[in-house]
Amino acid sequence: MVASRDNSNTPGRIPALGLRVLGLIFISILLMYFDNRDNHLDTVRKGIGAAVYPLRVVVDAPVRFWRWLGDSTTSRSDLEQELGRLNAERLVTSARLQKLNALEAENARLRELLDARAQVRDRARVAEIMSVDANPYSHSLVIDVGTQDGVFDGQALIDADGVVGQVIEAGLMTSQAMLISDTDHALPVEVNRNGLRTIVVGTGRIDQLQLPFVVNNADIRVGDLLVTSGLGGTFPAGYPVAIVETVTRLPHEPYAEVTATPAASLGQVREVMLIFSASESDSGATVDE
Repeated sequence: MVASRDNSNTPGRIPALGLRVLGLIFISILLMYFDNRDNHLDTVRKGIGAAVYPLRVVVDAPVRFWRWLGDSTTSRSDLEQELGRLNAERLVTSARLQKLNALEAENARLRELLDARAQVRDRARVAEIMSVDANPYSHSLVIDVGTQDGVFDGQALIDADGVVGQVIEAGLMTSQAMLISDTDHALPVEVNRNGLRTIVVGTGRIDQLQLPFVVNNADIRVGDLLVTSGLGGTFPAGYPVAIVETVTRLPHEPYAEVTATPAASLGQVREVMLIFSASESDSGATVDE
């Protein structure tokens, strides 16, 4: 029987564990000392870091992927919600902007009306157009004032630029008016330059009037301003009606062909003024100052 060897009785073969630890500590302290003074191990650390980097990427890849997936899903959901909110805000802003533009245009029209009203001597009341007749052969409209406001049949309507028409049927709260462009409408006018009197009639076109009773040798020119003459008692004198557009003198014919463009924008008017002469105001008609 062979006796087993007792390695503990062979000194110097394997250092004791305590000596190993002391040796490692001494080496570590020595390395730290030299590295702290001259950074001798800086290159070693960079090399180790470069060698370990791929391993770090591989280990961290699942975590990064999971985080990216969660962020992407959350970001897409947030973006969709934000997009929906912005679209809703855009629609609301567009609606408000349209209303603002309408209010600005209305304000400009009312300012023009006020400026025009300050230039006339007769009393007037501002009225709003409620509806326009869709029939192209009947140029009429409905305004939001009636006999309770002092409106009467035949009353003149103007805007900031000139004569618009006249009331043909005054109701209690609303009234129907005819535009000067209607084929059934005729208006006594005079040439502002020389006082030549004639009659303007509607042609059925919103942008053109006709002067059928101007003799060939009459002193009338393109560009002449036509104003109300005051004859007939319906329209007070001095309000702009139209601008002469064409004058065609026909040989061997008693009358020339004369057309004019309405001074008022008949196709765009939104508010009008009803004119009360001094006698009508004194008779008890109620008007707004």
